[in-house]
Amino acid sequence: MFDRIRTAALVGLHQATVAAGISLFPVAVFARQRLGINIPVGRLVETTTEAFETADEE
Repeated sequence: MFDRIRTAALVGLHQATVAAGISLFPVAVFARQRLGINIPVGRLVETTTEAFETADEE
């Protein structure tokens, strides 16, 4: 039962980070070009993807 809840939470978190990454893409491009700041949304998406894949294998 706990595994299903954990997997569902990870799927939701992963989907939310992908949506946030898509939504924040224009802001990230602006911040990088104009301000020289990198926003690490890609790393966050990769981390949640790895966590979801690991939980899915268990």
